[in-house]
Amino acid sequence: MDFFKEEPPLSTPDRTPSLFTSLHHVSLVVENLDDTLHLLARLGFGPFVDYPPLTDYVRLEVPDVAAFHNLRIKVCQMGPVALQIIEGKDGTVYGEFLRSKGQGIFHLGFQVDDIGNAEQRLRDQGLQVLSSGRRADGSGFTYIDSESELGVALLLRQNPPSPAD
Repeated sequence: MDFFKEEPPLSTPDRTPSLFTSLHHVSLVVENLDDTLHLLARLGFGPFVDYPPLTDYVRLEVPDVAAFHNLRIKVCQMGPVALQIIEGKDGTVYGEFLRSKGQGIFHLGFQVDDIGNAEQRLRDQGLQVLSSGRRADGSGFTYIDSESELGVALLLRQNPPSPAD
């Protein structure tokens, strides 16, 4: 079913291009990654692969760097959108979410071309950054503190350059 007779607007009311046009992934926070993966495999999800090493992030704004580096994250590609499963750990925003809300959707991740520029645009609008990380190549992520207003965090991410770049 086609919900739109024409393309939805891809800009903000002030005509600034929207940062939220390319949904990359949906992220679930769970108590036990292995149990969740077992259930999802029985339901036909998969295959799941390890998220790239979190130690690749050379600049981090997170509550506890060691806890962040020790997170367990698996990802499954489902058409154009990925499903990301994160085991909530103490000392992380995921553990805090798990304690306060229980298991569930933590964030929607959107792909951007320039994470630094995107983060600055959001800060200029007065939005709070919940956490962020950058790799040596400038790629990385930024979480926006939107959970109290939207019920879900928004994440912007920039992929590392492909080997052909």
